[in-house]
Amino acid sequence: MEQGKDFFITLQRFTERVLTVRKAKLRIKKEKQKAKNPILDWIEAFLWAAGMVLLINQYLFQAYQIPSGSMIDTLLIGDRIFVNKLVYGPELLPGFGKLPSPFKPQRNQVIIFENPSYISRGPAFDVLQRVLYMLTLSLVDIDRDENGSPKAHFLIKRAVGMSGDTLTMKQGEMYFLFPGETRVIPEREYLKSNNSEHPINRLMDVSTYPALQAAGRMAAFSDLGLVVPQYLQDQVKNAANMSYPDYLEHERSRISVLQAANPQDRRYTMLSTRFRLGWYVPEGRIFPMGDNRDNSRDGRYFGPVRLSRVLGQGAIKYWPLSRFGLIK
Repeated sequence: MEQGKDFFITLQRFTERVLTVRKAKLRIKKEKQKAKNPILDWIEAFLWAAGMVLLINQYLFQAYQIPSGSMIDTLLIGDRIFVNKLVYGPELLPGFGKLPSPFKPQRNQVIIFENPSYISRGPAFDVLQRVLYMLTLSLVDIDRDENGSPKAHFLIKRAVGMSGDTLTMKQGEMYFLFPGETRVIPEREYLKSNNSEHPINRLMDVSTYPALQAAGRMAAFSDLGLVVPQYLQDQVKNAANMSYPDYLEHERSRISVLQAANPQDRRYTMLSTRFRLGWYVPEGRIFPMGDNRDNSRDGRYFGPVRLSRVLGQGAIKYWPLSRFGLIK
């Protein structure tokens, strides 16, 4: 009995000591909080919140604002979206390294990637720009051109061509070519047969292409210092109200004349061959294109993009609220 009584007395004392120490710690903590400068307290809370925003933006979901009409009607100018950065493996730090992922971009997915044509102002500026962009949920972008417009550091397009594909264009329409065959399939028909349809918006009418092609040939005559034939001038008059010229078709026509006039010039021969054969997508790359085909600078201008440059997949449109929904 005495041993049991001693045990309970010891347990009681131990418990009292623990509670006393805990109470003292809580009192000290409370006194420190009272003595704490409210400004420092606010800064601490802000830094904690900023850190959480950065972590979420860097590794999970990042906010972006759509700057151009290249994805109309899927995405409109000014739309604010969240991009899933986890799916393809997020970067370790903004602009540096990339974590591995078992998933790769699939045909028809809306993706965001680093613009191959972007000229960096240095790694320190890039990190600062991306941190501010993420912290403000895309409201602040310090990377602007001489006119004050945001530079296209990142592009949002649709994955159209995959590794092994060969694509070519004629009058603004994309065609898929098959290895070892002369058969070509229009993009819309090819996608439908593969159950991967997506909206394609055209701003140019096919009837305007003769005038556009004539304008390209006129440009070639001017480059060669030759008098422009009157019949070309008459055709181009029909293009006076053409708001969205197909630059690639214009160049195709211009280069064809220059190559015919200078068959010894390898530069014109190579350009003419590229326009004729189209683009082959090698392993480890994709061919991105905008849904608004006549107003999009995409893979047709800078070629296939490395998978390591793909940062994420378009997930949700969250603003304006009237357009809230999944990105398809």
